[in-house]
Amino acid sequence: MRTHSTKPSDITRAWYVIDADGMVLGRLATEAASLLRGKHRPYYAPHLDTGDHVVIINADKVVMTSNKAESKFAYRHSGYPGGLKSKSYAKLLDDNPVELVTRAVRGMIPKNRLGRAQLDKLKVYAGPDHPHEAQRPEPRDVPGARRATA
Repeated sequence: MRTHSTKPSDITRAWYVIDADGMVLGRLATEAASLLRGKHRPYYAPHLDTGDHVVIINADKVVMTSNKAESKFAYRHSGYPGGLKSKSYAKLLDDNPVELVTRAVRGMIPKNRLGRAQLDKLKVYAGPDHPHEAQRPEPRDVPGARRATA
């Protein structure tokens, strides 16, 4: 029996829309990262970009469990001594929810040029509208990521 090796010509890309309204940030990010990497495909290969395009809407309505919004911080450094800046996730969610969701997904894909190519297929929007209707994206529901409303 021969071993199957996926070729770039075998890869078909789909478009998915994930509505982040009421979703927990980490569970949303794992689902998006899995779709971007192509791990849901039967022909997944870790050395190839077999993933799909993912559009995340309503990023401003994502939630975090426990007290993570106030206790976790997003850091960046200017490269100069004393240039470390930090911002809490709650403040980042208010100021730039697109950056918050993108950071969460970026942390779950490889840190190399393949990962950067996979991250290019991620589109995040704070509101419910997106300019990718021409690609006819399929809605993707992640029921385990929704926060239970009592």
